[in-house]
Amino acid sequence: MSDQKIEQAWATPTHQQIIELTKQHVAALEGTNVDAAWVQAGMHHIVLRTVGRKTGAEHKIALPVWNDANGDRIVVASFAGHEKHPAWFVNLRDRTANPEVLCRAQTHSFWSVPEILLGAQRVEPWAQLTQDRAWYNDYQNKTSREIPLVRLPETRAAE
Repeated sequence: MSDQKIEQAWATPTHQQIIELTKQHVAALEGTNVDAAWVQAGMHHIVLRTVGRKTGAEHKIALPVWNDANGDRIVVASFAGHEKHPAWFVNLRDRTANPEVLCRAQTHSFWSVPEILLGAQRVEPWAQLTQDRAWYNDYQNKTSREIPLVRLPETRAAE
């Protein structure tokens, strides 16, 4: 596993800016496989596709990925410390009809049955993550909710 320690060298965007930046980032990622798009601020990204729990509409979000000690991809539902979970996480958490989500990494796409890490399951990965990306502690301190971690194992290949 490569070194994943990153010092935050940017100001945290507002929630509205996060939404707009994400739309732009998804469009960029879907149009290329070059590192300049897929590796932002030293962090590799994925495009996660969820299905809206109320609308049934497809939603895509670009998320930074961190690999745990086992090499599994982990994404963080921080929304920069907002009091509410990000919509992508709520859609992912509440998926009953569609237990799998489609993920696009830089080199390939895959289906995943996400594992939401909360409580005791979250403790060790959170400690490891925040050693590499300390700003997540700042986000956790801004909110009363426990910021979930989501493991995205590659369940099967996407066509």
